[in-house]
Parts: sequence; structure tokens; C-alpha cells
Amino acid sequence: MGHTPLEFSECYLDSPVFRESLKGYEQELERTNKFIKDVIKDGNALISAIKGYSSAIQKFSQTLQSFQFDFIGDTMTDDEINIAESFREFADLLQEVEDEKMMMLQNADELLIKPLEAFRKDQIGLTKERKKKFDRDSEKFYSLLDKHLHLSSKKKEAQLQEADLQVDKEKQNFYESSLEYVYQIQEVQESKKFSLVEPVLAFLHCLFTSNSLTFELTQDFLPYKQQLQLSLQNTRNHFGSTREELEDLKKRMTDAPMICKLKGQSTIEGYLYSQEKRRDVLSLCTGALGLTWVKYYCRYEKEGKILGMTPVEQKPGSRQVSQELTLKSCTRRKSDTIDKRFCFDVETNERQGTITLQAPSEANRRLWLEAMDGKEPIYHSPITKRDEMELNEIGFRFVRKCINAVEATGISSEGIYRTVGSNIQVQKLLNAFFDVKCPGNVDLQTSDWDIKTITSALKFYLRNLSEPVMTYKLHRELVSAAKSENLDYRLGAIHCLVYRLPDNHREMLELIVRHLSRVCEHSKENLMSPSNMGVIFGPTLMRAQEDTVAAMMNIKFQNIVVELLIEHCNKTNIYRTHKIYS
Repeated sequence: MGHTPLEFSECYLDSPVFRESLKGYEQELERTNKFIKDVIKDGNALISAIKGYSSAIQKFSQTLQSFQFDFIGDTMTDDEINIAESFREFADLLQEVEDEKMMMLQNADELLIKPLEAFRKDQIGLTKERKKKFDRDSEKFYSLLDKHLHLSSKKKEAQLQEADLQVDKEKQNFYESSLEYVYQIQEVQESKKFSLVEPVLAFLHCLFTSNSLTFELTQDFLPYKQQLQLSLQNTRNHFGSTREELEDLKKRMTDAPMICKLKGQSTIEGYLYSQEKRRDVLSLCTGALGLTWVKYYCRYEKEGKILGMTPVEQKPGSRQVSQELTLKSCTRRKSDTIDKRFCFDVETNERQGTITLQAPSEANRRLWLEAMDGKEPIYHSPITKRDEMELNEIGFRFVRKCINAVEATGISSEGIYRTVGSNIQVQKLLNAFFDVKCPGNVDLQTSDWDIKTITSALKFYLRNLSEPVMTYKLHRELVSAAKSENLDYRLGAIHCLVYRLPDNHREMLELIVRHLSRVCEHSKENLMSPSNMGVIFGPTLMRAQEDTVAAMMNIKFQNIVVELLIEHCNKTNIYRTHKIYS
């Protein structure tokens, strides 16, 4: 049974269920740590105890066979199953050579002991340090909270406010420690699949081929070794793409934890500073009306476009009341037009001119701009909004031109689609092609555009479609099909689901998959196999609608779907449909 994914949002709730799930990860971490120590101990015994070589081999093989991989999620991929069974396979091999006498190579310690020790000290050790910090901050926060709740309401307001600030500070420290700990413990759980197996695999290969093993045994081991190396590489590739998505989700959760609360809602509120003319007595007497920043608590209701502003600091000699303004427009302030950071301008029906507001951070400013449908300053901005990427006629024209350019001049380029182009050139190409005045008026087969720019622009277009090519609706069923243990059923189920795609989505999928198949036919030159392409285009053609750790853990199955479609694209007419944008 696999472990339940730990959602970053649960760090903020800190529920008993979350703590119990975390405890399961901690027990698994201790079990893995003990296993690594056993492997290291037994490996050293094998290297040093030549006279007792047979007994050491037996003990070592038993240690390997006793370990069973746990995994995150509800299903393992074929590669993960292969990896999970690898220690048993290693043990069987060791049993075959139990009576063989051989000497260890001098670098056996470098191959086995040091990598495992480094993983145990660097990764598991770091995780334990994060746990200690998490426990300390948890104890400190809840202890302070208990004391805080026992404070008398008769205390002075200043004392109460100071206590509130202290609790908020400790709460934030606790949340940050919790996020870091959850991220680290899940990373170790995932990365151990290859970090533990690869050193053992290298050690065994060296052991078998460098000593007096028979030629037949070496030949018998090679096919499994190659298959396992492929499984390890595939799992490492899946881990890399999943890790990038998790880091992005973790960063967004750290920068703006309230974003999960704002999803689907139309109201945002918080503190903002407003730039206003200074009107104190000295300024009025001298006639020098400077500028000052006034703190407001603001609330915006999107449905009625009502911006409420309540002053926080009452000025002496003035009566300030809450204001309700009707929003006309919202624009991000150019950084070179003001000496303050995080500013944006709003226009309202009730006030003449522009109101300049300052948010407490860049992330918070983005939330306000998003809630108010804010615009960029007036200059030619790069295409970044997903609503500008649609599966329409101009989109099909763009994809076909990119494919033609790649197949004409770059299909044999090493690392094609894996190597990224310059962001500036990619945005330049997208802006030129999707120009509203003359869309599609770009020749991609000129020297102005290199292959890396074209392939990166194509991936950008597909990844930023408002609806992914393989649709949100079928995402869960496609992932479920990829999890099937029966390869024939898996392939048949995926083909049936492809039939259910809307015609334009199926046409685009056929266009992309057949192109990727042709690219993979040149894998000897470009080093891009269907598995490599699956890692690149899995998150591009398939995308979960929700941003959760559980969804990120399924990226490896998205990769498998795309890999299977590429491998079998010429074996069945699954794409047969009326062409919409031929």
C-alpha cells in the first residue's frame, strides 16, 4: 500500500490526519536509513572478508531481498515495478555466484559505500534536521499559542498587539518549517528509487565483470542490467519533470499561501498604501504640497467592481471615513516611473485622475491585478496569458509551420525539444506570429529563427492552451488507463479515450504525435527516444486542472500515455476523423 501524498496546503491546517500521514513517512525514513546502514555494513564485510566471502555474499543478498520499496500514490509504473523488484533480482544473481572466489576491485568503495553514505548523510540527514526544526517550531508555536490564549483581555492594548505579532511570527516560522519538511521528506521518498539502486547496480556490475565470473553468467546479467538502467533513467527523467512542477507549486504556495483561498472567489482584501498629497499645517502655510503614502485596508468586490478603502492611521485634525469607489481600470505601474516597488494604478468613477496604490509584495500585487483584471503598462508585452493561446485555425497553422521547419532542417539535431531556446527569441517569435494585425505572417524556415527557438515556441503554445490537447475532462481516465498492469488493455483503453477527444483536439494530437514519431526515427542522431519525448510532452499535452502534490505525482503516467501514443502511432487508425483545420 502506498503512502498518501502530503499536500502543501495541509501544512497550514496541521490536522491529526496530516500528522499521522507524516508519521508514516518518518517511519519509512527510519526503515530506509537502517537499510542503508545494513547495506554499507554488509558491503564493507564483503570487500574486506575475502576468506568468508561466501557467507558475506549470502548475508548481503538476504539484506537486499528483505527490503521492499514503498511508493507515493496508488500505482507504480512498469519502470518502478522493475526497480522495486531489482533487489530480489540482485539477490538471485548473488546466489548463483556464492561459491565463486574473487577479489574486490579497488574502487568498490567508491561505487557502493560512498554514494549510499552520502545519500544517508546528505539527504536523510538533512531530512532529520528539517524534522528537528519542524518539531522545535511546532512546540514553540503551540506553546506560545497556549500562553497567548490565556492572556487576559484586560491587558493593555499595546501588550495584546505585541503578543499578537509574536504569535503571527511564530506561526509563520512554523508554516515555513512544515513546508520545507514535507517537501524534503517526499523528495527523499521519491529519489531513493534510483539513489539506492544505482550504487548497488554499479557495484554488482563491477564485481561480476572484474573477477573470475564465467562468461555465461556475465552475458545472462547484461540484458537485465540494460533493462534496469533504462528503467532507472526513465524513472529519473520522470522524477526530474515531477520535481520541477513540485518546486513551482511549492514556490507559489510559499509566495502566496492565500491563493488557494482565492480560487473561484471574486473578492480580495488586505492592506495597501495610497499615494496622496500632503495636507498638514506646515505644508499649507508654505504652499509646498508634497506627496505622502497613507495606509488603507482595502476590499475589492469583483461582481460590482466596488473598491472599499478604510484608512488605518487617522490623521490629527481630520475626519476620515471609509470610501467606496467604482473601479474603471487597473494597470501595473512601470518600475521606471516611480521610486517605490509593487505599485499599480487604478481609475475610478468617483475620483478624477489616477490613484497609485502600493502592495506589500510582488506576489500580493499580482493577486490584486488578477482580481481587478489588471493590465500591463502600454508597451508591447510578451504573450503570457493563456487566453491568447487557443486551439483555432491560426494555432494549427503555427503548429504545422513549426513541424515543417523542424523536419526540414533540424530533425537530426541532438537533444531536439529537450534543449531550450532563448526566452527573448521565443517571445519575439510568438508575438510576431500571433500579431492580431497579420497573424501567421512569419516564415519559420529562414535564418532568423533557429531550431531551439521554434521547438521552444511550439512547446510554449501547447502548454499554454486554455484547454490542454488531451482535455481536462479525460485527464483522470487517461492516467487511470496508464496505471493498468496489462499492456494490451492499457494501450486499448488509451486508444478508446483518444476517440472521445473533440475533433479539433484529436486532429492536433495526431499532428503532434506523428511528428514526434518521425523525430524518434532519427534517435541515433538526435538521441531522443519515445520515452524522452514522453517526459517532455507528457506535461505539455496533458495537464491536471488542479495544482496539488497528488496531481504532480501522476506526471509520470502522463509521460507514459504520450510515450505509448508515439510508439504505436503507425499501428492503428485511432485518429481517423474529419479534418477541421487541414
